[in-house]
Formats: sequence, structure tokens, C-alpha cells
Amino acid sequence: MYPNRKTALTAATLLAAAATVVAGCERGPSNGTGPSAAGCPAALEKAKAAVQRAENTNTSWNGPTSGPAAVPDRTIVYVAQTMTNPGVAGVAKGVRDAAKVIGWKVRVIDGEGTPAGIQAALSQAITLKPSGIVIGGFDPQLTSQQVARAQAAHIPLIGWHAVRSAGPSKSPRLFTNITTKVEDVAKISADWVIARSGGGAGVVVFTDDSIPFARNKSELIRQELATCSGVKLLAYENIPIPDASHRTPQEVSSLLSRFRNKWTYSVAINDLYFADAAPALRAAGKPGAGPPFSIGAGDGDPSAFQRINSGQFQAATVPEPLSQQGWQTIDEFNRAFAGRPASGYVAPVHIATADNSSGATSWDPPGYREAYKGIWRK
Repeated sequence: MYPNRKTALTAATLLAAAATVVAGCERGPSNGTGPSAAGCPAALEKAKAAVQRAENTNTSWNGPTSGPAAVPDRTIVYVAQTMTNPGVAGVAKGVRDAAKVIGWKVRVIDGEGTPAGIQAALSQAITLKPSGIVIGGFDPQLTSQQVARAQAAHIPLIGWHAVRSAGPSKSPRLFTNITTKVEDVAKISADWVIARSGGGAGVVVFTDDSIPFARNKSELIRQELATCSGVKLLAYENIPIPDASHRTPQEVSSLLSRFRNKWTYSVAINDLYFADAAPALRAAGKPGAGPPFSIGAGDGDPSAFQRINSGQFQAATVPEPLSQQGWQTIDEFNRAFAGRPASGYVAPVHIATADNSSGATSWDPPGYREAYKGIWRK
């Protein structure tokens, strides 16, 4: 996933891939709850093994343990796509926490989820003449003029979910982009559906096509779902995140009317869709513990963990380690200020469920705080 950017799969490519998989699979018995409880046995076994690995919580820090000592007296501006996006807000908190440790100042400016608001926020950030700016969850192409101004002022930019790939970006120019590997997140969320359903599911995918990163993720989810012939994509719902609170309940009601009991699983590029879907599902008499069984392919904010742990309209999430990524953002800026290359670290994927989260409200892998502190105080 490093700098090579992949183009989004066309509908024709997806259909061809699905047809190839169907032709090459044996159909067999399954314990699924979907419309055709008979998926591809090989795909099902691979999915089960991948999910088992991702649900493991006995992990250790596999990120950087060496790097430049703390560069003093720096100021960072975090420009947020919208602070109503829990993932964006969670990373912002991690950036603030890490900045306190390294001795830097941080200011957060909320773009409020609109192109005009994001452009204004980034313009404001540049006028503050900070040491560095975070592109927090939005496409830098929407702010090309502001990005050019930042580059002309020699202000390094670091993205979080800003472009499709992790690592440095040449166009737009980012010192690095921080994210889990989108291919892995998409694949494991789809594998969870395949594994949990036993290869038979009727699936709705929720996404925001206005964000290239999210659009790419949802296309990859569809590609992986297509590897099992017993998994049927019922609908692909494009709902911009800023509109999710008022559009999702209406769309969910419509989906329930159209598909009724055929809709057994959901995958969303962000957990917040399930918070907004809950009232409509509840009003329709659907049980909180499903179906439809839902997994969030990204973020893993506290409210998602609360829904999962209480069995309320979400069964799993593939959480970003939001706090760790905030700390990584500060570490990457420190490397930039010291004239060093980006660390290249990409956090591995994890699946959180009620069975393995132990009541936690975030995925906070161990070891990173101590590692970064050790690097900075050298």
C-alpha cells in the first residue's frame, strides 16, 4: 500500500471477479444465516483463519524503537475534516496527548465537514505559521490551493486517512500519511462477514464516496465479499459522513422495507453509521444483537465499543488505534523536523468484539507510549 496508489475498481471488474469466483467454487453446506447458506469452502476457511488471527489481543509493540531525539519548541495545527467524525477526533486527542509529552503546542481547527469549511480551516492554519499541519481525514485535492501555499511556506504536511496509501505521498506532497493498511482493513471486515455467516449473507455496505480513502475501502470490501458466492451484496449506500445523522435512519428504513429478512449483515467504512442506523432498526423491531449483524471497517471510537459490548446494533469493529496514530503523528513530525525520513510504520489490523474487548472503549495496543517516549528523550 506504500506510495503506489491503486485506482478504484470499476463495476465491470467487480462483476468479472465475482463471476470468476463463482465459477471456481464448490458449493457446500454452511451454518450461515444469509439467503444462500452455501459459500465457497476455500474462501470460508481462509476467512475463518484470518479472523481468528485478527481477534488476537496478545500483541506486542512492533513499531519504531529508534529515531531522533525531541526537537524543541514546535507548534502543530490539526485541521479536522469534522470533529463529529469520532476517528478524526480520536486522533486529535492522541496528537494533543503526545504533544504534551514531547513539549510542543497543538491547536485544532474544525473544518465542519464542508469543502468551504475545510478550505477556510486550512487557510487559517497556514496564516498561523505553524511548524507543521495535520491533514485530518480529508482529501488534500479539495484544498489544492491551500496545500500549495503550505508547501511554498515550507510547512510539512502529515495526513491521517488523507490519501489511499500509508506512507509518504508525492502528489499531493505529504511527509507521510498515517493509517492502517486499507487493503487489510477492507479484507478483514469482509472476511468477518464470510466467516461469521458461514458463507451465506445478504450484505449492505455503507460508505462516503466523497472521501477517496473511504471510496477505495468500500470498493475493496465489495471485491473481498465477491470471493464467496454465497454472500450477496444487496445494496451500496453512499451517505456522506456529515449527512449521516439525518440520512442514515431514512435509508435504513427503506432498506428494511426493500429487503426485509434478506438483509443479514452490514459493513460500514465508519462505525458512526451504526449509531445513526440504530433508531430505525429499533423502530422496526430488530434485535440489538442482530440480524443484521454489523461490522465497522474503521475507526473504532468509544461509542462503537459501547454498542458492541452491550449488543446494541453493532457486533464488531476493525478499530484504528487512534491514540497510537496520534502519537505516531507527533513522532513523524519530529522526524521531519530532524531531517529524517518517515518511520514507515503501519499498524496491523485488529477485530474487536464483545468477546475480546473486555469492556474496553478503544483499541489501545500496548507499548507505543513507552517506545515513543524512549525515542524522544534520547
